[in-house]
Amino acid sequence: MSTLTVRLGVMMFLQFFIWGGWFVTLGTFLGRTLEASGGQIGMAYATQSWGAILAPFVVGLIADRFVNAERLLAVLHLGGAVLLYQLYRAEDFATFYPLVLGYMVVYMPTLGLVNAVAFRQLSDPAAQFSRVRVWGTLGWIVAGLVISFVFAWDAQQAIADGALRNTFLLCAGASLLLGLYSFSLPATPPVPGQHTGLKRLLGLDALQMLKDRGFATFFLASILICIPLAFYYQNANLFLTEIGVANPTGMMTLGQVSEVLFMLLLPLFIKRFGIKATLLVGMAAWALRYVLFAYGNSGELVAFLVAGIVLHGVCYDFFFVSGQIYTDGKAGESIKSSAQGLITLATYGVGMLIGFWVAGAVSDHYATAGLHDWRSIWLFPAVFSAGVLLAFLLTFRERAAGKAAVAHRVG
Repeated sequence: MSTLTVRLGVMMFLQFFIWGGWFVTLGTFLGRTLEASGGQIGMAYATQSWGAILAPFVVGLIADRFVNAERLLAVLHLGGAVLLYQLYRAEDFATFYPLVLGYMVVYMPTLGLVNAVAFRQLSDPAAQFSRVRVWGTLGWIVAGLVISFVFAWDAQQAIADGALRNTFLLCAGASLLLGLYSFSLPATPPVPGQHTGLKRLLGLDALQMLKDRGFATFFLASILICIPLAFYYQNANLFLTEIGVANPTGMMTLGQVSEVLFMLLLPLFIKRFGIKATLLVGMAAWALRYVLFAYGNSGELVAFLVAGIVLHGVCYDFFFVSGQIYTDGKAGESIKSSAQGLITLATYGVGMLIGFWVAGAVSDHYATAGLHDWRSIWLFPAVFSAGVLLAFLLTFRERAAGKAAVAHRVG
């Protein structure tokens, strides 16, 4: 492994350690420590979507034009460290919300910046990037293991004592470290003559792809499937904690482990069964996961919960990653970047924004005296996922030329 790969890998490790170190337990912290409602928890998680919507302005209109990517990355993470420390000190939701909104507006652009730095520095990004990006998944996993098994901040008594507040302090330290470290990264200046217009950054010049019925069906399904996705991000850790599962944050890292494993299987599956079958398997996994959550428990049926978490690799890779491959195959050479921007804006922006609102409303509807009817909560996204799957099965058609383009993308 080259020195450059290690340097970029450390950048990715810290980038996702920061996110995984507080985002997974956010719902539990808000519900148990700040006594926030389901709607308020949904608002807090939806700041990710607002950050995703605003990120192209920061990355494209600043980093692509005026400032080295690694320097902007450093400044954003140093500012993020200050905001995370203020989140650590927040005593109520009214104080917490504007801070977390500000933080996500600062953090989400850094996801594009770390990719930009890596792609620009690697001599063969197609072959080398996965070796760098996997460090980010490891960072997310390590964050969960540290919270559960090193500090035990997600143990029942520790949560009652407000220990989850310390996750923000931990991540503030990691953000400070990454901010300082970023100044040492290889210089990644703007590329002369390759400035990108706002229309292209937001993916709006890829709207022409919606004239294709197959892509339009996939595009709508991508937005709709983000509604059940939001239930997992918002409720999973709170659910596991509330029903008494030991080391819930550590257990949830199994989802990232499976993500790595199923990523390796994805190209083989697409080649053998095609993109439609792959997308359907991904949607079916969402429905199955929530059924397992609905009927599992912390006792004799804890295996249901473990299986539901491990399904994360299928849920994410077989729909979202394969969807990115499908989009790349459908887009013309001149709009490939715009097409990916359009899908990102639709899913992590619009889709998740709607999803977190729905998840908050459903959670509040099935909550009484601070406790939740989790079976009813989880059956909602299970049925919703199944409905999206059925509609996609009946309406999605892929032409032979499209199949060939996608097959070419997976080698």
